[in-house]
Amino acid sequence: MAAVLRDDDGSREGETFPAFFQQAPVVRVSDPLSRLLGVSADGVITYRYADAVRLAGHSCPTVAGTYLMGRAALAALYPRELPERGAIAVNMPDREDEGVTGVIAQVLTLLTGAAGSGGFPGIGGHHARRGLLGFDPVQDQAGGGVTLRRLDTGRTVTAWFDPSVVPMDSAQPQRLRAILQGQADAAQLEAFGQAWQERVRRMLLEHAEDPDLVWVESAD
Repeated sequence: MAAVLRDDDGSREGETFPAFFQQAPVVRVSDPLSRLLGVSADGVITYRYADAVRLAGHSCPTVAGTYLMGRAALAALYPRELPERGAIAVNMPDREDEGVTGVIAQVLTLLTGAAGSGGFPGIGGHHARRGLLGFDPVQDQAGGGVTLRRLDTGRTVTAWFDPSVVPMDSAQPQRLRAILQGQADAAQLEAFGQAWQERVRRMLLEHAEDPDLVWVESAD
């Protein structure tokens, strides 16, 4: 079921998202650049799943899994303090144009600030985000995982997620086939969307702490 999100949870007026978006875990970070430029007095930013959806333009197991993976990786990198956005390097284990690698990278950029060649260059040598996001499958030693490294301490973690842990509705392939062939009726279209988001809901609300869905390993 959809609900209009309230402005006090960071939503936009009149925006309609599934109600469970409000219940998903949040990610809080400290961003010194935000504080410097007067965006936030204390530099603290709270990201919600809806922010990742706005960035990607859709809600799916990849976006949800990446959001949870980024949350877990940041907690592992900063176990006793807020993660510092803009002070983390991220390396993807595949090329940017391979599969959903680009989508995963975009969500991680949202949470960490790490950006590629088009990122913020910094101010007087400080707060640069450019070049902190890499796509380096040749040097990847993480067995397909995403590596995140703190620039201040060098602490490094590798993170993975496996959306197959929460399987799709068994009727989804048939519904999708009808949709792609232009043969789906209104009921099938509605059922497809509801089942799609139900899977996402289960990932975010029932499996957010599931080590089979998301796991992180430290290199220390």
